[in-house]
Amino acid sequence: MTKEFSPDRLDVKAFAQAGGQLSGHDSLLKYERLSQEAKSLHPDLRVDWTATGEIRTALGGIGQVWLNVQVQATFPMECQRCLTPVDVPLAVERSFRFVADEATAEALDDESEEDLLALSREFDLRELIEDELLMALPVVPKHDECPTSVPLASSDDDFEEANAEKPNPFAALAALRKDGKTD
Repeated sequence: MTKEFSPDRLDVKAFAQAGGQLSGHDSLLKYERLSQEAKSLHPDLRVDWTATGEIRTALGGIGQVWLNVQVQATFPMECQRCLTPVDVPLAVERSFRFVADEATAEALDDESEEDLLALSREFDLRELIEDELLMALPVVPKHDECPTSVPLASSDDDFEEANAEKPNPFAALAALRKDGKTD
């Protein structure tokens, strides 16, 4: 009998012991925080993911629970150069080692190179996928080449004229110095 695993309530240890594999092709709307970030630009986009569990034997023969996650998505954002929509491809490939509890994960986090998470029988895999995609979003999204020409001026003509009309705030001090009133 094969055990069915759910990405919404995943028993990570049993999944790893079974060498389980899950995959999905979800709508962007299934991920609330990502959907909010997308600002209704293309809600029909898909998130494709695969997760595999495994037990890796560490030094000393101790079996460690691992979860490997691969995610690919195209995420709609606004180009910061031309301010038009741009679809940003996202790809995440990460492995996580699971430890007994949050306290152990926190204690080992500084000395460990791998990402540590607390073992759970009701782990939300989709929440992990959403977290990883949010962290993969670029800070400044932009097209490789914008579809419209972008004016690269640093200021308008009115801006230069406004600066030319302003009196120098130190002109009064300069006049005092010219009158010979210096120390």
